[in-house]
This record gives sequence, C-alpha cells and structure tokens, in this order.
Amino acid sequence: MEVIVDKQQKQDAYKNYVKQKTPMHSLPVNMARAFVTGGVICVIGQGILNYCARLGMDKDSSGSWASLLLILLSVVLTGFGLYPRLAKWGGAGALVPITGFANSVAAPAIEYQKEGQVLGIGCKIFTIAGPVILYGIFTSWLLGLGYWSFKCLGIL
Repeated sequence: MEVIVDKQQKQDAYKNYVKQKTPMHSLPVNMARAFVTGGVICVIGQGILNYCARLGMDKDSSGSWASLLLILLSVVLTGFGLYPRLAKWGGAGALVPITGFANSVAAPAIEYQKEGQVLGIGCKIFTIAGPVILYGIFTSWLLGLGYWSFKCLGIL
C-alpha cells in the first residue's frame, strides 16, 4: 500500500512541476498580437507599393520592389537579432508573410557561418526553408500535372 501512495505522490508532484513550468498563453492576446504584427508588415508593404506607384512604376515592378525590400528588411532585422524577438511577440503574424520565410533562411545562415561557407552556410541555410521549398515545388508540379491532364481530357 505504501508503494501506491508513494507513486501517487510522485505523480502529483510531477503534475505540479509541469503546471508551474508550462507557460500560460491567452488565445485572444496571441491573436491580437499576430493581427497587429502581420498588419504592420502589410502596411509597410503597402507603403512601399504606394511610393513606387508615385514614382511612376507599374504594378509588377512595384510588387517586385515591395517584396525585395521586405525581404531585405527581414534579413537585416534577423542579422541584428530583432526579428526573432518580433516573431516571439507577434507569433504567426511575423512568421507567415514573406518576411518570415526570409527570416527562416537567414537565421541558420547567420548561426552556422562560423562553420564555414560550405559546411556551415551551404549545408544549413535551408534547414527550415528547405522543406517548404521542396513541398511547394512538389505541390506545384502535382497541380500542374493535374491541370495538364484535365486539359488533355477536355475537362478544362
């Protein structure tokens, strides 16, 4: 009987330990932070688009410049260690847009640069982004194959 009580006490102590160490999160607060963070990133992108339009650029060129500058800003902020803090605070609002993807490529490159160009940066740069690129290309290929098949069958 003493063994069962001792085992129950250990389980209770472990549950209390886990409860103390597990951070408490508020879903509405996290959603608001993600909304604000993603919104600010989008406002910056829209500001770049508007500025390019004022310079007389067409929509495609403006979009290219907006993407380029948002990626550059993300990589620079990652280099200074600011983007990971932003992502921790803003959650998915900072990780989903193009800036989050740029951060996921730049962060391993910065972290492993001390291991050299080939074994450090070259091997680790796509640690996080590699699967995204792989599955994106594979999914595009599958959808293209399906589209082509439907075209050949006269369905589309």
